[in-house]
Amino acid sequence: QKVKDSMRVLLPVLLNKNHDNYDKIRAILLYIFSTNGTTQENLDKLIQNVQIESDSDMIRNWEYLGVPVLSSSASQQHKQPRRDRSSEETFQLSRWTPVMKDVMEDAIENKLDSKEWPYCSQCPPTWNGSGAV
Repeated sequence: QKVKDSMRVLLPVLLNKNHDNYDKIRAILLYIFSTNGTTQENLDKLIQNVQIESDSDMIRNWEYLGVPVLSSSASQQHKQPRRDRSSEETFQLSRWTPVMKDVMEDAIENKLDSKEWPYCSQCPPTWNGSGAV
């Protein structure tokens, strides 16, 4: 089931004195991941109310890994649409296909965006992608 009001679920966890700061940071990150980013004002309030100002870089540094921590940066990022893998054969324990698989398949088919992958998309003109397996 989807959580309707994630902030209502999150606040009791953050205000609980029995949880240490790392657990609270994890909870804030889960909230940010689930909402695909938050506003700067909301993030500042969360950090101040939980009193983790010294560890706030742990949250903000996720932007360097491509996670939209702030909503404004989420709109600037351009995500590639994922391939439909519903008909593919999967292992019993795998539920998710990594993005790297899409990137590698696009590299094999010479379909990488030259703006995002400037060094990988410049193949010789005679290369048709059949050399990679």
